[in-house]
Amino acid sequence: MFREDLLQGKRILVTGGGTGLGRSIAERMMELGAEVAICGRRGSVLEEAAAEMREATGGTVTTHVVDIRVAEAVDEMVGEIWQSGPLHGLINNAAGNFLSRTEDLSPRAFDAIANIVLHGTFYVTNACGKRWIADGLPGNVLSIIVTWVWTGSPYVVPSAMSKAGIAAMTKSLAVEWGPNGIRLNAVAPGTFPTEGAGARLRPSPKLQRSMDDIPMRRNGERHELSNLAAYLMADESAYITGEVMAIDGGRWLQGTGGYSHLVGKLDDDDWADIRDRIRTVNEKDKALRG
Repeated sequence: MFREDLLQGKRILVTGGGTGLGRSIAERMMELGAEVAICGRRGSVLEEAAAEMREATGGTVTTHVVDIRVAEAVDEMVGEIWQSGPLHGLINNAAGNFLSRTEDLSPRAFDAIANIVLHGTFYVTNACGKRWIADGLPGNVLSIIVTWVWTGSPYVVPSAMSKAGIAAMTKSLAVEWGPNGIRLNAVAPGTFPTEGAGARLRPSPKLQRSMDDIPMRRNGERHELSNLAAYLMADESAYITGEVMAIDGGRWLQGTGGYSHLVGKLDDDDWADIRDRIRTVNEKDKALRG
């Protein structure tokens, strides 16, 4: 579909690039010639992913352990990357989410999502943007959000609020930074199954959905999202900025995005089971970070 050298000479940072959709996107950037940096909180996961991506593509990838919730740590990481040359692009993919009744959320639980998704995305975007502006260089930011920015969704309110904030940031900075040659866009995927998201957003068999909810009657395939990201990172899309593009098989247009279908269908025991399943997954992840 693309020239093999489409992204040759470009340096691109992918947050959360060690797993799931972020890894798929990062590997696609490498296949098309980009030099990629991936960051996340789990060093062993990043190193394993990087080794496999190098073997698969023959490309260049560096790893950076960082907690994007910490602004100073983000700025330090971006500064270190800049020492070997400026970035050309940033893909904001890092996120956190889990299914919960909103009345069950503690302030800490809300912050756990908002600090990663909203605050972290801004920290990385601003750390890159201010350097592009200071150096007089163009830049390109792509954020992975979700169709809830248009519809909202019950049971994932912290994520829906945070992703909507990123959509607003994308449109706002597209105007503010446009004269500096910096463009910003966002992609709103539908269902692209990954192990991590599935374990926290559909941890119980009761939460599985029919393909009838999707006009195209299937889930998305990772290469479809990766190819859209590649196009938006390429110079060939240089006149596109401030856009939020859905890639969901038409699901949100049919009015079936999010978790509205669950309202009134789960009892206290169901929610207790969901919490237990998510807690188990979180404990495993914490062990890997340690």
